[in-house]
Amino acid sequence: MPVAPEQHLFRALTDAPPTPLVAASMLGADFSRLGAEALDVMQAGCDLLHLDVMDGHFVPNLTMGPDLVAGLRRACPGICLDAHLMVQHPQEFIEPFVHAGADHLTIHVEAEHPQADPRATAELIRKAGLTAGLAINPGTDLEKILPYVADFELLLVMSVQPGFAGQSFRPEVLAKTEALSAAAPSGVRIQMDGGVAPVNAEACRKAGCDVLVAASAIFKAEDRRSAIESIRGPVSQADS
Repeated sequence: MPVAPEQHLFRALTDAPPTPLVAASMLGADFSRLGAEALDVMQAGCDLLHLDVMDGHFVPNLTMGPDLVAGLRRACPGICLDAHLMVQHPQEFIEPFVHAGADHLTIHVEAEHPQADPRATAELIRKAGLTAGLAINPGTDLEKILPYVADFELLLVMSVQPGFAGQSFRPEVLAKTEALSAAAPSGVRIQMDGGVAPVNAEACRKAGCDVLVAASAIFKAEDRRSAIESIRGPVSQADS
């Protein structure tokens, strides 16, 4: 896949550069041409693809299953596929998405886990060879995720209530993001998902986010490359 000279392709999140990363949420793509859309946003400068998996129970919607992920893997063999499991029983979804070609799985602290401990699910994810992330919803108290900040490669702050695309960014989550970023060990990625756009991306980065997920702001932009660059923000030589 042709990429810009400065672009660094990776599949494992642990191989990603330390610069801010932009993830295109495929929920905003044209589903009639999903593979072409994925390649287009990657060629426009995205770093990874974010796949929203909803089970109709944890959230009141159904979206991407393993077959869709497998199709994107065939279309984009060298690209990191970041699957966000908005599901009630994430341990049941690990094996299907591993076989489909996902590289990273993010689970929710609000979901049901073996021994009621998200670390047990993270261990299953890592045993399968993937990196693990832990997400928190806007209405969930920060204290619920703090005990686990050292047990995941990525921490995801939802800036909208999960379940539907097109919601507006909720700036009140920035204080939670700052506290989570301060509590997380060095090297743990902080991801923001929901309504992220050029107009609020700088505030997200200042709050500590270094992985920014955007859907409509990228896929509906007249100039996708410009939108992606605005979301990523300036990259210093020291970070590159």
